[in-house]
Amino acid sequence: MLTKRKKTFITFLIFSLSFIFAFHASAESKKLSPYLIKSLEQIKPEEVYQLAKTISSPSFGGRLTGDKGFTQAAQWAAKKFRQWKLKPLAGSTYLQPYPSPYSVIEEASMSLILPGEATPKVKPLKPVKDFLPLLFSDSGDHEGEVVFAGWGISAPELGYDDYAGLEVKGKFVLCFRGTPDPQDKRFQTHDEHRRRMATAKAKGALGIIYIYPNPLANPNGDRIAGFTPAIISEKIADLIFQEKGLTATKIKKDLLTYRHPLSFPLKAKIHFQVKARYFPEGKGFNIVGYIPGTDPRLKNEFLVYGAHFDHCGTHMGKIFLGADDNASGSAVVMAIARAFAQLKKRPKGSVAFVLFGGEEMGLQGSQYFVDHLPQPLQKIGAMFNFDMVGEGDGVVAIHSPQPEELAQCLHQADDLVQIIHRYAQIRGLGVRGSDYASFFKKGIPCINFVSNGPHLHYHLPQDTIYRLNPDIMAAVARVAFLTGYFWANR
Repeated sequence: MLTKRKKTFITFLIFSLSFIFAFHASAESKKLSPYLIKSLEQIKPEEVYQLAKTISSPSFGGRLTGDKGFTQAAQWAAKKFRQWKLKPLAGSTYLQPYPSPYSVIEEASMSLILPGEATPKVKPLKPVKDFLPLLFSDSGDHEGEVVFAGWGISAPELGYDDYAGLEVKGKFVLCFRGTPDPQDKRFQTHDEHRRRMATAKAKGALGIIYIYPNPLANPNGDRIAGFTPAIISEKIADLIFQEKGLTATKIKKDLLTYRHPLSFPLKAKIHFQVKARYFPEGKGFNIVGYIPGTDPRLKNEFLVYGAHFDHCGTHMGKIFLGADDNASGSAVVMAIARAFAQLKKRPKGSVAFVLFGGEEMGLQGSQYFVDHLPQPLQKIGAMFNFDMVGEGDGVVAIHSPQPEELAQCLHQADDLVQIIHRYAQIRGLGVRGSDYASFFKKGIPCINFVSNGPHLHYHLPQDTIYRLNPDIMAAVARVAFLTGYFWANR
């Protein structure tokens, strides 16, 4: 008699084999070389899933760059690269180190002190549900009044200043993330966490309190001594705005409609306690291996397959495992690397595989990589990026407008795999980009792959391996493998 577990396994096996046979028939009809078909069939959903499961395992502690969990994960990935016989960097290493200071939040608590008819009302907030410290917060125990400052932007040179007429010294600045005009690129640098934090600190604030729909983990910033920033939910912000008869939704709508400051002081207070450990000597790593090309001329130009390997770490006793973001993308790059390593006929151009550190801290690893290209990767011809490719049933691919041949290779590959639901061109870079942005700014053609989601637990403890779809990851790996092979042999 078949057990439920055996029935589930047989069903999964039948589905996987049918997918492989269907792909094989499609590839045959397109006259794809037998050795390419064999390599593609080595990219199996269960194996990509297992890689993602290991990367997002609790043993790596959420892979916060600089922390021991990330270092252990990087060493594990480097061993895999060696096992698959990828070539190491000069010096026979797969690890490119770079400075990466980081913080760990050990404890945090927050309470609202709301005005009442007789006595103030104290409301303790719940971590993750109601609030989260920004993960670069310093330690502190502060109580202060709240001042709402719109977008938290002071840009008098642009004729805009949320702080005009406000006194914020010794108080918490409450604001939204964004700008008064999303289409006006002049405000872009003012929307960076580091810029906004530095502005508030210079004006004497205790910390910035962002209003998000729901709190999420965020290590993208620099520790400022004595400064304690955080995120609260819109639901909690509504409690603060009650004294004005307003809601977060209404205020944000007005800010975007009128595009001028709508700042004001509040009677509410916040009591915020943080206990953090700061590691100024932290070290991050990019994990790099490559396959040399066969053409004497083209082998000096590299195609880079990249994904960020890091996530948000462990804070306040909660592990942010980052399965979709971005064990999924890292597993896809590793699966592609293994497929290239097993190729009977190598491509003309060289192909490199890079797992970046520090993306969650502001693209630190990829920026360091393009600014300090390691030997022998001195010329990068194109970069394919994978970020959050684990949830959904289709893929969005955005690509550089030029050269047209890059998009042609992508379409040619998807004619076989048929997983891309939408194509788009990269027209610009905001402050929320992924690692491809570091390459795009250098003039390097890029493709960025992301699955269509819904990515429900972004930067939350619930982003676990149970969220991932093995088949979507394998399909992304296959279409990107073929795209890269066609590009490297153009």
